[in-house]
Amino acid sequence: MSLPFRLSRGVLNTISPPIPEAYAWAEKYDFSHGPLLDMAQGVPDRPPQQILREGLAIASASPDSFGYCPPRGELSLREAMVQEMRKVYGENIDVTSDDMALTSGCNLAFVATIMALADAGDEVILPVPWYFNLQMTLSMLNITTIPLQTRPEDGFVPSPSECKALITSKTKAIALVTPNNPTGATYPPEIIASFSHLAQSHNIALILDETYRDFIITTSLPPHFLFSNSTPPWRTHLIHLFSFSKSYAVPGHRLGLVAASPLFLDSALLTVLDSLQICAPRPIQLALAPLLPALRLGIIDTAADLAKRRELFERHLPRGWKVGSIGGYFAFVRHPFRRGRGKGKGAKEVCRRLAEEMGVVLLPADFFTPDGEGENENEERWIRFSVANCDERRILEVCQRLEKCAALFGWESDA
Repeated sequence: MSLPFRLSRGVLNTISPPIPEAYAWAEKYDFSHGPLLDMAQGVPDRPPQQILREGLAIASASPDSFGYCPPRGELSLREAMVQEMRKVYGENIDVTSDDMALTSGCNLAFVATIMALADAGDEVILPVPWYFNLQMTLSMLNITTIPLQTRPEDGFVPSPSECKALITSKTKAIALVTPNNPTGATYPPEIIASFSHLAQSHNIALILDETYRDFIITTSLPPHFLFSNSTPPWRTHLIHLFSFSKSYAVPGHRLGLVAASPLFLDSALLTVLDSLQICAPRPIQLALAPLLPALRLGIIDTAADLAKRRELFERHLPRGWKVGSIGGYFAFVRHPFRRGRGKGKGAKEVCRRLAEEMGVVLLPADFFTPDGEGENENEERWIRFSVANCDERRILEVCQRLEKCAALFGWESDA
């Protein structure tokens, strides 16, 4: 059956969301090796802290929560986020509540930002592997995605000098995610500073998605120094994105944040947001605003717990499975299986069989690369593990099943 009306060419030319494909593989699993172990989608594995659940119940029942809120979002939450950002980036940062707009999730923050920046035919540079929703947004809007290759020998950290060579008269933005999804790579402050200078010197935007910033605990330094009294001034080119979903464990309540120049917000972004959302969900804003200071300790505890899980995962991976980068929610791992003549089996085939036959759900690098293909045969062997999804017991079980799969599948291994 076909539709009697025509569909958007932008949508038809965009890949379908890939995660349902992985869960379709999992539906074929017969539980012969135990329960399903899901390390596919990056989702908090625990509910929000109790005080937030109680605060949300109160806010949802309040008559104030049923109407529209200001276009930028609740002032009380934006002011509270200024204080939170001081804890993350340093007390001397130059950020105010007027620099912020709240959105219905961080994905929508990116969609609105791109709609405010670029037109069909323009270009946006994305490091590869990329978070597929970013590329899908660009594709639907008929904006050209320019891949910036990253490499395992560099820890999947992108090169500012290689990015510079990709900038053309059509480039509107560079979009970075750090800690990265899918690789888990955390970009050093000096790399972020280099991208900042690059964007400012070419009069293009630097979109910096820091959804996983609260899970960096390996250094006493802030993630970067762009919000301090830096040169160039951050409002000339930086558009910062943040998601409340991971830090506060509220992905179903869809709340994100854009921090940028008030001129960008007033002249472009708020126009787009008025068409897409009018305002972000109000109860979660009202609940979070007075609680952010009290929730900070729980976030720190979660970050420490995730660090322990990442260490446990690395320590117990079977021989031959190699971690290319790890951080935040994710690990990017090269599987060891050969296909013949030295060429490795595709990650998609490995992930399909692990899900269908072993009950381990993972995402192949194919889901995060142009046209679902790696740059070379070695890149076809990378797999994303969402370490945040599983507690320590389930992480050990995943590693045990990975140990068994080579013999069960009859595959040759590099190990």
